[in-house]
Amino acid sequence: MKGLLLRLSELDADAATAVRVIAHFEALLGGALDPATLARSTAALAGCAAGLELADGRTARFGPGGAALAGAPGKVSGRVDLDPAGRVWLERPGEPGPFDELVLEWMAIAAGVLAGRPRAARSPRAADPALVELVLSEREDAPDRARALRLLGLAPQVPLRVVAVAPREPDPVTGTDAGVAAVALFGRGALRGSVRVARVGSLGAVLVQRPEGTPGGNAASPATELRAALRERARERSTARRPDGGIRVGVGGAADPLAAHDSWAQACSALRFAVEGSPQEAVVDHDTLGPVALLADIPVERLRAQPDVRLLGELARSERGGQGGQGSDLLAALAAFCRTGSLRQAAAELHLHHSSVAARLAHVEKELGWQLRDPQDRFRAQLALYALRLAGDG
Repeated sequence: MKGLLLRLSELDADAATAVRVIAHFEALLGGALDPATLARSTAALAGCAAGLELADGRTARFGPGGAALAGAPGKVSGRVDLDPAGRVWLERPGEPGPFDELVLEWMAIAAGVLAGRPRAARSPRAADPALVELVLSEREDAPDRARALRLLGLAPQVPLRVVAVAPREPDPVTGTDAGVAAVALFGRGALRGSVRVARVGSLGAVLVQRPEGTPGGNAASPATELRAALRERARERSTARRPDGGIRVGVGGAADPLAAHDSWAQACSALRFAVEGSPQEAVVDHDTLGPVALLADIPVERLRAQPDVRLLGELARSERGGQGGQGSDLLAALAAFCRTGSLRQAAAELHLHHSSVAARLAHVEKELGWQLRDPQDRFRAQLALYALRLAGDG
């Protein structure tokens, strides 16, 4: 495994590579683990210096060749803070490597075990894409789908949900693809239950099967936990001064495992309503869309031609071009206000002063002739926003 990440740095990251990274840490967790072993093996895996600090004061820092390093860390290219204290990090002279985020996620899981926290049984498993595609297929026979579920370690009789994950393509820092982005997000241990991740086409496909005793039942939606994981991800990247590559998530409804293709179709549809940025907007649960989901059945050309959608799209594009990318800020302010119905709540969600949000909304009202305090106009604006996203312009 030594230098694996650097040797593959020029290749597209995929679920097969994620499996090898995870297998490395699974092997560590299955043996006698101590801070030095964890830091040394991570440095060899990543091909750069790695270190950790635990809440009890234990520290370790090693170079990729296996030598212990003294003194303060060099250039920290990526880090994850531990709960309640401590951190793990990588030191790479240049930009982060394509799999650094995944390595740090799993290094943090292992460090948590060292800190005395029991390992979460809900750690994700990067699965064989062929098996996942078989489970999601409508064409394969039910016995073949049931066999694929069992090979994945899932129960054919327990409801499951499928989640679709799309990173910005490519991630501006790591080049991370959909499979690795999904594994990294779900590697935060955000979900109870069995989690299987693979890349299917251009998306990360995640099968989630909840155990009995899960709050809300074993068919409960994971949307809330995923939003929390995205908030934590954004906080960590902000602390480490790393730009967020952006992730969108669509959550399908609970389904019979032998009809997982229904949940997959719903997840892909919900993903079209999601936009990068606020976790509330980046994670869309198909169950909560209700009749709005029917908008996805309307041809894109018809959506774009609708007057409200056309004008809103033109406004966003003109602002992006003429005021340094402000079009996305206008849409974010409009979306937050439509969802909350409160100027102050929208401002709090966007981490802006309420006067800034008010100015953006006033600009939208002036250009489109809406009165956003009027529930009817606010509903109209919300529909226009949804349609704009479905048209690929939002």
